[in-house]
Amino acid sequence: MTTTADVVIIGSGIGGASLAHSLAPSGLRIVILERGDYLTDTPQARDDVAIFQQGFYRSAEEWLGTDGQSFLPGNYYYVGGNSKFFGAVMYRYRRQDFEPRAHMDGVSPGWPISYEDLSPWYDQAEAIFRVRGSVGQDPTEPRHAHSYGYPPVPDEPAIAAIRRRLEGVGVHPSALPLAIDLDAWLERAKTGWDAFPNTGQGKIDAEVGPLASALAHSKVSLVTRANVSRLETDESGRRVAAVIYVKDGVEQRLSAGLVVVAAGAVQSAALLLRSASRAHPTGLANGSDQLGRNFMNHNTTAMLAIDPRRPNDSIYQKTIAFNDFYNEDNEYGFPLGNVQLLGRITGNILKANFPGPAPGWFTKLLARYAYGWFLTSEDLPNPESRVMVRDGRIVMHWVRSNMRAHEALIAKTRAVMRKAGFPIVLTHTFGRRTTSHQCGTARLGDDPQTSVVDPDCRSHDVENLYITDASVLPTSAAVNPALTIAALALKAGASILGRRKGIA
Repeated sequence: MTTTADVVIIGSGIGGASLAHSLAPSGLRIVILERGDYLTDTPQARDDVAIFQQGFYRSAEEWLGTDGQSFLPGNYYYVGGNSKFFGAVMYRYRRQDFEPRAHMDGVSPGWPISYEDLSPWYDQAEAIFRVRGSVGQDPTEPRHAHSYGYPPVPDEPAIAAIRRRLEGVGVHPSALPLAIDLDAWLERAKTGWDAFPNTGQGKIDAEVGPLASALAHSKVSLVTRANVSRLETDESGRRVAAVIYVKDGVEQRLSAGLVVVAAGAVQSAALLLRSASRAHPTGLANGSDQLGRNFMNHNTTAMLAIDPRRPNDSIYQKTIAFNDFYNEDNEYGFPLGNVQLLGRITGNILKANFPGPAPGWFTKLLARYAYGWFLTSEDLPNPESRVMVRDGRIVMHWVRSNMRAHEALIAKTRAVMRKAGFPIVLTHTFGRRTTSHQCGTARLGDDPQTSVVDPDCRSHDVENLYITDASVLPTSAAVNPALTIAALALKAGASILGRRKGIA
C-alpha cells in the first residue's frame, strides 16, 4: 500500500518532534513514523530494580563491535525517543564550542555557523521545552536575549549544603537548565528523573513538548511501530521517492515531497547506508563518504563523593553543575569539560552499576552517604570512528579520543570534592554501552566534499532529504546535546518553510 504526504519525518525524538512542531502551523500534511510505541504508565516506571537491574525498558537489539563482540546499547525506542529517559538537562553549547578549539589530543574543528546564528533558535527551544534555569550563575554561559521563562528547579536542603561547600572552595556551582515540571514529576512518585521513564507530564520531553504541540494540528499524524527499512530515490537519484517501512508485519510505502530522517545518530546513519542504490552505491546522501563517520559519544565518568558524617536525604538531587574546568583557563591549558549532579543514586541503582558483585545492604549503605556526579569531556570527530552496516546489522567502531583531558577533569574534580570535605571519592568511566550522547555521523557543513548536510540540515546530494537529529552535530562539545538538536531542527524548519514560500 502506498500513501502520500507533504512531509514524512522518521523518528519522534527531539530532532523529529521539534521539526514537526516548526512545520505543523503551515498546514502541511505531515506523517511521523516512529519505530516504537507509546510508553504506558505501569508500576515499573518508578521501580529502580525493574529499570536498572532488570532492564525492563531496554531494547533487545544488539549491535556488533569491530572487535567481534555483540553488545546491548543503551538506546530506547518509544514515542519521544531517548528523551523519555533523559536527565532533562537542556544546555546551550558555549560560544567557544562553535569555534575551532585546541584540545590535549587534537583539535575540535568548529562549526560553519556561530553561536549568534543559533541563539534565536535556542530561545525558541527553551520556550518549547519550558526550561527552568537562571542566567548569570555560570560564568561560561553565553549571552541570552531573554531570561529563562521559569525559575530554576530548587535545590533540596542537602544539595543546597553541597552548593555552599563547593562555593567555599572556590568553585562556581550553577543551576542546571532543566526541562522538568517538578510538582508533576513528584506527584507520581518521590524519585529522581535521571534515566527514569517519563509516563506523565513531569519531564517536558520530545513527546510532552514539541510532539504534543505538532499533533494538535489536524494534518499531523503519528504512525507507531513503523520500522523504516530503506529509502528509495527516483531515477535521477536526486530525490527520495518513497519511504519503505514495516508495520505489523506488512511492508508499506509512503511518498512525500520532503523526507526527514531523525532516528538518532546511529540509526539514521544505518538507514541511509542501507538505502544504497545504483545512484548512491555507498549509501544515500553519501557523496562525501562521510556518512556514518565522525561518530562521537562523549567521554563520561560517574563519580561518587562520599561523606560518612552526613547522609544524603535528597529525593531527586539533580539541580546543580559547575563548569570551572570547561574552558582552557586551568593549569593544563586545555578545555576539560562539564561536571553535573546525577539523579539521586539509590542502593538498587548503585548495585546495578557496581563494578563487581556487591550485597544489597552494602550498596544501600554506600548510597546513603553518596552524592553522584556525571563528568563529561569532549570526544573529537574522527572519520575512522564510524557506524557501518554488514548483512543488515549495525557495526560500531568507536575510536575514543581526548581521554587525557577527561582524566585531567577527573583529577581536578576529585581534588575539589576532597577539598570540599568528602574523604571518599570513587569513579567509574563509561564505555560504548553508554550511548545517550551519540552524534556526528552525518555532519553539517558548507563543503559537500567534507559534510553530509548543509547548515540548514539539507542533504548536499538529495534535494528533498533533511536530517535533523544528533547526526548533524559537527562537534560534541562537553555538555548535553538535547537543546542544540532542538535548536537546529527549528532552524531547519524555518528554512524549509522559507524555501516553500520562495517556490510559491
